[in-house]
Amino acid sequence: MKWRFLDTGFNSGAFNMTYDISLASEFATGSSLPTLRVYGWQPHAISIGMNQRLEDFDMSKLAAAGIDIVRRPTGGRAILHADELTYSVAMNAGGRSLRELYRFINEGVACGLRLLGIDVQLSGQSHDFRTHYRDLSAIPCFTSSAKDEIHYQQRKLVGSAQRRFGNTILQHGSLLLGSRHRHLIEFLSGSINGSRAVILENLDSSSVDAQTILGRVVSYDEAADAVRRGFENACGIEFIGTMIDVAS
Repeated sequence: MKWRFLDTGFNSGAFNMTYDISLASEFATGSSLPTLRVYGWQPHAISIGMNQRLEDFDMSKLAAAGIDIVRRPTGGRAILHADELTYSVAMNAGGRSLRELYRFINEGVACGLRLLGIDVQLSGQSHDFRTHYRDLSAIPCFTSSAKDEIHYQQRKLVGSAQRRFGNTILQHGSLLLGSRHRHLIEFLSGSINGSRAVILENLDSSSVDAQTILGRVVSYDEAADAVRRGFENACGIEFIGTMIDVAS
């Protein structure tokens, strides 16, 4: 299979989400190949799922810290993009179910992580999200897992979310390179103060990052190269695109 690979570097939250929507639109109209994109966030940003509440976050604290907040076109829960690599995939469903596509994409990411020396597995079970999302502790993405999510020793290393546009699939994922995703709790609204300790405890018990696993810093560039090679090896993809840096 021939795909396009894009490394668009570090850009604003608004730019990153608009760019991913444009990738899905281009693919849907037949004007591009299936695409794997990797990118970062500058300034750092919190992204929330398309159905999540902005009211759960303190806008004044975010502004004072210089951190953006943006809504993703996919589902899932909140992520602080501060020490991680984000990927997106735009591709054709090709008659496959959302679950089959989720596993296909996550196998590519997982293969890349194994190339880094991280022995990850795909989770075999899922939270009951209808019930779980009613709990304030479910605000962060990394406190809950779906089936076929990427785990290391039963702790979540990559959080992913998916949306279907007709026959086109857009999937986002955040690969934790360090532990700064934990600082999400600092920007929750005052009404959630009583739940901060529980949320942090859940984050610590449910998530893990590449630096903690390997005992060394994993750079954005190293992670991006590993993810690309993982898709090549696990999914039989030949990338014909170029690595680019887009200024927002």
